[in-house]
Amino acid sequence: MKYVVLIGDGMADRPMKKLGHKTCLQKAKTPNMDWLASHGQPGKVSTIPKGLEPGSDVANLSILGYDPEKYYTGRAPIEAEYRGIKLGSKDIAFRCNFVTLGNPGLNSKTMKDFSAGHITTKEAGALIKEINIKLGSSPITFYSGISYRHLMIWKNGKENMRCTPPHDITGKKTAGYLPKGKGADVLRSLMKRSRKVLENSPVNKKRIAKGLDPANSIWLWGQGRRLSVPTFKKKYGIEGALISAVDLTKGLGICAGFKVINVKGATGYIDTNYAGKANAALRALNQCDFVYVHVEAPDEAGHNGSVKDKIKAIEDFDRKVVGTIMKGIKKFGKYRILLMPDHATPTRLMTHTSEPVPFVIYGTDRQTKIKSVRPYNEYICRMKQIRSFEKGYKLMDYFLKI
Repeated sequence: MKYVVLIGDGMADRPMKKLGHKTCLQKAKTPNMDWLASHGQPGKVSTIPKGLEPGSDVANLSILGYDPEKYYTGRAPIEAEYRGIKLGSKDIAFRCNFVTLGNPGLNSKTMKDFSAGHITTKEAGALIKEINIKLGSSPITFYSGISYRHLMIWKNGKENMRCTPPHDITGKKTAGYLPKGKGADVLRSLMKRSRKVLENSPVNKKRIAKGLDPANSIWLWGQGRRLSVPTFKKKYGIEGALISAVDLTKGLGICAGFKVINVKGATGYIDTNYAGKANAALRALNQCDFVYVHVEAPDEAGHNGSVKDKIKAIEDFDRKVVGTIMKGIKKFGKYRILLMPDHATPTRLMTHTSEPVPFVIYGTDRQTKIKSVRPYNEYICRMKQIRSFEKGYKLMDYFLKI
């Protein structure tokens, strides 16, 4: 039996007046996902336990079959795992975003763009190197990542503070969302000092000349200690692979003992190499029995508040990922597909929410006799007599073992 999990990050949404009180998922043309919903087993699942923030870290940990209430330690240490950064028992990892803030003065600024205009990895690499030279110290080191997503490691650091994800405060004044708590003064100082380092950077001057948003500040958040979970093979007896464009999901793959496959042109944005990911997944199934395919684009569009981009991302996901997998997987004979978002990212809110999301399981042994076409969208969660999981981590048990 071959198993494929297809994750459209943040694909679920809420109805909008401008779409005739429909969601982006309802408005998008998704013939492949609709076919799976019509012929497979639909259900709903809560991937975010009560009391935890509705992030992709918690949600994907849950989907992979790990109880976040038991294992979750923070977002940044998961990304550090993929980067090969070994954390000591007292080391704290922080996510370090490059962002674009508005008016001068840290406390009077607004969060204009949480991604600094989706700055390129090459540009960001030069900037993080400069940040580390100017702001790094014996206990604090900055590490480069992808696009706007980077890391800071604080040896023997503090972690019990309140930090806010920058994508949650787009368009809002930052004063009320700066780090708070014991040790937060160190973070606030680094964020403020980063302004002086970045304002005269040749990289930013070139971006401004091109009409692009500059990376004019760092933003620190997502802190935590090293994550430790049993491997997926130990838990389920299956060798697996994971395909994603973002360090967070790839870090989860490393923790789970998966082979992490990097795909050329996979950007984590709407210009990502969708088909390349799907074809890489099909090739991986020749060597292992389980592949987890994560596509970030719908979530990024949601955070940007772009209905147009989110609908496009969903349609591209349907055609280039879901469609390619549905066609190519048939050669393996017996198989199952799990299709779902990790969480909702309502476009008008531009942030994650924690309501249940719809899933579909389809396979050679998981088919229903179609009575009517059932579109794949959030309405599934309102249907009666569907499979429902209040503990999201139990969905993987059901997908693999029943």
